[in-house]
Amino acid sequence: MSTKTSHLGGWKLFWLIAAAVLAMSALILALNPDPAEAMRSVIRATARSSFVLFLAAFVASSLATLVPNDFTRGLVRERRYIGLSFAFSHLVHLGAIFSYGVLNPQFWPSRSALTNLPGTVGYVFIALLAVTSFHAISKRLSATSWKRLHTVGMWTIALIFGLSFFKRIPTMGVVYAIPFAILCAAVAVRLVGKWAQANKRQLARTRSNPQHTSPQALESP
Repeated sequence: MSTKTSHLGGWKLFWLIAAAVLAMSALILALNPDPAEAMRSVIRATARSSFVLFLAAFVASSLATLVPNDFTRGLVRERRYIGLSFAFSHLVHLGAIFSYGVLNPQFWPSRSALTNLPGTVGYVFIALLAVTSFHAISKRLSATSWKRLHTVGMWTIALIFGLSFFKRIPTMGVVYAIPFAILCAAVAVRLVGKWAQANKRQLARTRSNPQHTSPQALESP
């Protein structure tokens, strides 16, 4: 992100995104006369906003490695607040789900524990990632534990998004095929980016600790 937009970073960026998510949800509720259908629309809208925010955090460091510029470096710099914005968007999404359950009493009985399992696991990881994004909590974890938690959490959430999209493709078609394809592309970007980062680290270690070949090693036996 350029210097001109840097003032939108940090908590200002979080509150701006949070306000946008709330305004979007309020507008949907205000424009739809049927409360239950309005809440269903909020569920869909916040699922999309959450997906976009998750993707931004998911590929930030890899994009900065593969395509270094002001924008991608800005994504890395603001990744913590983008991640927290994702957690907020999905919290609104959860609130909309429970509200829809109140408005439509048949909703929860139609769902089994197995159906709810992926979402439950996803929210557990979202909560863990959000809580450990605060310094007061993260400093209680070792760097290795923090990194392992966030790596496993991000990949788990990506998998849950993927399963959610994939299972709807047979009935909903392109509506869910497109986000599934976008997620697959994001996974590829992250994997290639991590591979490039590992290569850069290896190259840096090689340059800082060159192996000198002894003259005796060059002699014939």
